[in-house]
Amino acid sequence: MPTYILGIESSCDDTSASVLCDGKVLSNLVANQEIHKSYGGVVPELASRAHQQNIIPVVNQAISLANIDKNQLNAIAYTRGPGLLGSLLVGSSFSKSLSLGLGIPIIEVNHMQAHLLAHFIEDCGKEKPKFPFIGVTISGGHTQIVLVKDYFDMKIIGETLDDAIGETFDKCGKMIGLPYPAGPIIDKNSKLGDPNKFTFTKPKVADLNFSFSGLKTGFLRFVEKETKSKNDFIKSELNNLCASLQNTIVEILIEKVNLAVDKTGVNSVVFGGGVSCNSAIIRKFKDQKNYKTFFPKFEYTTDNAAMIAMVGYLKYLNKDFSNLKEGAKARYKI
Repeated sequence: MPTYILGIESSCDDTSASVLCDGKVLSNLVANQEIHKSYGGVVPELASRAHQQNIIPVVNQAISLANIDKNQLNAIAYTRGPGLLGSLLVGSSFSKSLSLGLGIPIIEVNHMQAHLLAHFIEDCGKEKPKFPFIGVTISGGHTQIVLVKDYFDMKIIGETLDDAIGETFDKCGKMIGLPYPAGPIIDKNSKLGDPNKFTFTKPKVADLNFSFSGLKTGFLRFVEKETKSKNDFIKSELNNLCASLQNTIVEILIEKVNLAVDKTGVNSVVFGGGVSCNSAIIRKFKDQKNYKTFFPKFEYTTDNAAMIAMVGYLKYLNKDFSNLKEGAKARYKI
């Protein structure tokens, strides 16, 4: 008998639902919230309201596109955390109610684990990572290096002490007049610029941890200084600014991942999270000769319910079910 898992993701500003059958994606829908662009970032209260509006039609459409009846579902997997608490509560409350109504198990999922385990979705790649591997989760809210020994045997061995890598792209982009989210625009502009035109200080942080706050401050001070002496500095040097900033961030990431490989002796590196689709990160890590790299398909990089359903399927096979008393957690360690 096939096993159907409904995944529901609502950790930030994307409402997503997906149906998997034995690890194969039958549907994967994402409703984006365009309203946040005008504010230059995600507004939590607006995000939770939009989730309430989107979640029923998104789930209904995901089940319809999967060409199954809701009564065929074997379990419901939902994002418990980490994320925005109001957004998480919408997804968790809906999932629990639906599981009660259908009389099927509920499975809680750690969002960050899901980013790494998305690689085990059937159509995510020709080759699946083998354990152990080093997981690198890079997104707007997180920057982590994780030692992964098995599906649910994960240990964080390095993380950011302040800002996440995606947040750094977005905030630096805002400093030079780019709209939110700035990361993809910086990536696009960088292809037309000189990555060595400007030099920015790389923060010195012990071991495998990161810090991007100093880079942000240094970038701001540099732009302010140059703009005072040349009014059209940003406009005339936009592509070079983007390329130099991106190059600095990628170099920081490469240095830390290389150190993680040396320290652990693990020679497989698996990426997850929205920033893992950055073209410079993919290109420069593919050039590394000391280890093998795995990048997810584009649709599984940003927040999506297929990765939540995948973790739900793995837990379902182990009969690792949750109870209705487990609440959403804004901070939820791997």
